[in-house]
Amino acid sequence: MIRLDRIDGPRPRVTARRALSALGLGWSASPRIMSALIVLTFVDGLAPVAAAWATKLLLDELTRGAAASGAAVAAWAAVLVAAGLVSSVVSAATAYLSAVLRRRVRVTAQARLLERINAYPGLAPFENPATLDRIRLAEQAADAAPEDVFAAAVHLGQSAVTVTGFAATLVLLFPPMVFLVLAAAVPAAWLQLRLARLRADTLTGISVVQRRQIFYRQLATDARAAKEIRLFGLGSFLTGRLLRDLHAANAAENAMDRSAARIEGALGLLAGALTLAGVATAAWLGFHGRITTGDVVVFLAAIAATHTTVTGATEHAARAYQSLLLFGHYQDITAGQTPPPEGIAAPELAQGIEFRDVWFRYADDLPWVLNGVSFTLPAGRCVGMAGVNGAGKSTIVKLLCRMYEPQRGSIRWDGIDLRDLEPATLRRRMSAVFQDFMAYDFTASDNIGIGRLESLGDRDRIRAAAALAEVDGTIERLPKGYDTLLSRIFPDDEDGRTIMLSGGQWQRIAVARAFLRDDIDLLILDEASSGLDAQAEYVLQQRLASLGRGRSSLLVTHRLNSMRAADLILVIDGGRVVESGTHDELIARDGQYARLFRMQSEGYQPTIATRSLMPK
Repeated sequence: MIRLDRIDGPRPRVTARRALSALGLGWSASPRIMSALIVLTFVDGLAPVAAAWATKLLLDELTRGAAASGAAVAAWAAVLVAAGLVSSVVSAATAYLSAVLRRRVRVTAQARLLERINAYPGLAPFENPATLDRIRLAEQAADAAPEDVFAAAVHLGQSAVTVTGFAATLVLLFPPMVFLVLAAAVPAAWLQLRLARLRADTLTGISVVQRRQIFYRQLATDARAAKEIRLFGLGSFLTGRLLRDLHAANAAENAMDRSAARIEGALGLLAGALTLAGVATAAWLGFHGRITTGDVVVFLAAIAATHTTVTGATEHAARAYQSLLLFGHYQDITAGQTPPPEGIAAPELAQGIEFRDVWFRYADDLPWVLNGVSFTLPAGRCVGMAGVNGAGKSTIVKLLCRMYEPQRGSIRWDGIDLRDLEPATLRRRMSAVFQDFMAYDFTASDNIGIGRLESLGDRDRIRAAAALAEVDGTIERLPKGYDTLLSRIFPDDEDGRTIMLSGGQWQRIAVARAFLRDDIDLLILDEASSGLDAQAEYVLQQRLASLGRGRSSLLVTHRLNSMRAADLILVIDGGRVVESGTHDELIARDGQYARLFRMQSEGYQPTIATRSLMPK
């Protein structure tokens, strides 16, 4: 059961500002097309009025019998044909220009949205379900709202011209009918706006369910998930979860459609009552000779056209209102300009990085992950970090990269609080290999080159980084070498073939990406060699040691033998630094590090039973 929380409807002033903002997207996308559409709207609004009057005058002339003028008949017939031709041409031109504008607006809107999303300095927004829902609704609103609001503006402008012309006609023939037609428009508008709110509430309510459906569908085609899905027989289970959410979404949409059917039925009855009143009035006036045959035709046309035009304009206005209810999400994310970088540019690291009593947790109602962490990473030194899973090592890495801010304490870069440094300049002084590194659906060259965007087209530099990571030979053997697309979902050639790498090969690509930044102050290696065999790990450690010489480096790994060369080793447990020292010092201390090291070492030592079976 999906709960549909009613969206707080914006005040008229807020709605007007949102509408102007949506129209502003269209104007910024193409002022010339917007201007042309405004002119075409005015012409398109006049065309049906001109056609109705030409029809009236033509019929009046024809019913004069012998007194009819052939020239007048020909003239009004020509006007009627011209009005039809103009209407057809203008409608086609309007449809074409509207489609072009819609595509340009989509580009502009998505560019602004992504610009603001990319401006988020850390990871917190992407781990907040409410923010993810808002981003998804903002994406929908970015596509729909500008188009719907502009279409409503176009139709309202066109309708204003058309209704004014036909209202004048009704005033001339039978003034009370004007009030009846306009009175019928009030409940129609109210019903349409009510339907728009219902649809907006439904879209908001099912947003989470729709995101889960995307998640389940992606799992079904994810090569990484495929192993466990088949091993544990999860296919039917996941399908059942997807169908459960799909049924819930369908139930909410069915309820909305039932309400829409009732509202649209009421609108149909209202239109029928108005038509009946108009026909009865026209018949009575014509029967009593108060209007001519041509007047009867134009009178009925005026009633039908006025009601149809007002109803159509109301529908577009309601659709625009629905979009504007959701457009608030887009405005909340993209409001204003991208803020200028906060803080000062990060200086070259000369002294070191210091954690001072740092406390952190991912939410106020969750346990502390770090409980007063304090240590110093001296400039030009290698610091290793050891500890069991969940000790807080990766959280320290994220804080160091300023993906989050500590709730208490501070992290200092040469004495400057990281919060006072501009994030982009800070990160340009770092390079990292994360344990959850990305495998992009790019070419091999681009997968490495994005580590330093200025070098994206520098094949020699990319090849040198690949050689350091010992992945150059692997890439050269690919069908197109460095230009081979590495992807499971996009084909590399016309035959539909996809090129895939092993986990260890992808890890080397990620390491090469980090190696491309050879002028940084801090190198972070978070389980950088976890997917490699012992020999490959040894070679990589030698390369990393060479790359890290003269700069600060932080090495996080479960393979404690890799930390022998570290200048300082920190042991993290329960969110605190419980031991520190060199490898030899920690072994001599016989504490937690020594215990973990012995456990790993014993795994490489043959047991008594195994030794007895070994050849002598």
